[in-house]
Amino acid sequence: MNVKQFVQQHREDWKELEQMITTLHKKRKRVTGDHIERFHQLYQKTTQHLSYSQTYFKDEEVTEYLNGLVSKSHNLLYKDQLTSVKQIHYFFTQKFIRLLTEQWKFVIAAMILFTLGGLGSFFAVLSDPLHLYTVLPAEIAQGVDPEQLGANHDTIDPSLMSASIMTNNIQVAILAFAGGITFGLLTVYILIYNGIIVGALAALFWHYGMTYEFWAYIVPHGMIELAAIFIAGGAGLLMGYKLFVPGNYSRSYQLKVQAKRSVQLLIGTIPIFIIAGLIEGFITPASISLEAKYLVAILTVIGLLLYVAIGNLLLKNKTS
Repeated sequence: MNVKQFVQQHREDWKELEQMITTLHKKRKRVTGDHIERFHQLYQKTTQHLSYSQTYFKDEEVTEYLNGLVSKSHNLLYKDQLTSVKQIHYFFTQKFIRLLTEQWKFVIAAMILFTLGGLGSFFAVLSDPLHLYTVLPAEIAQGVDPEQLGANHDTIDPSLMSASIMTNNIQVAILAFAGGITFGLLTVYILIYNGIIVGALAALFWHYGMTYEFWAYIVPHGMIELAAIFIAGGAGLLMGYKLFVPGNYSRSYQLKVQAKRSVQLLIGTIPIFIIAGLIEGFITPASISLEAKYLVAILTVIGLLLYVAIGNLLLKNKTS
């Protein structure tokens, strides 16, 4: 793409952004949510165009023009548009939902990779429980004694086990999204391997007739933790895909754009991990029935689904 083609392809967006800057300066008190939303979309697109132009058309006039346009937009957006509270509200009610919706296929792909790893290790350990020590990290394997599980359920330390899995899952989420820089190969490995860990533990508890107890200690916080991991993993897979298939842009440009997108998605999962941590700290070790713990898991999943569904509905209403 030469500079002339670049300008022709995007100049309508730049003109619209210029007009919106003028409009927002004149009518600050009468600006609607739709105006702010459209302005933010154009601002993001133009910053991406500026990044591309700085890379390939550094000495051209269009780069200087875009730099000025982005500066004006930035000053207007962050000086007059939104307070910090409103920015947070905007991010979690619109931005995060939109990013999540745009990459839902990669989230599903992450879930499939995790499931494949889990099924493989489940059947391997189910056929021979000693395989557990081959597939699990030492700190987890040593915390589960197969010789005592069947005889005395009191030897299980569900709080320690849940904390170990939660800590592991947070690390997994970070590695999964960062693995996109390796063309997604590290992300694929992380998802499959951690599926193997969960599948191996599930098979061991199945072997000793404690499947119901095992999942009761895992799913209250584990369901939404896994959802966060799949979101982070999906971000890593998307980054890897864009590096493999950069389209009309260079791989360096795609890396800049997708890395920013992935970080935003990871930030969006922070509240999910906080909720999961609270559940792990207060619900998992609580002296309540196993059925109540399963109910908590169901409610967390329903809450997450409602958050995404309602957010999508509101976004569609704004754009219609």
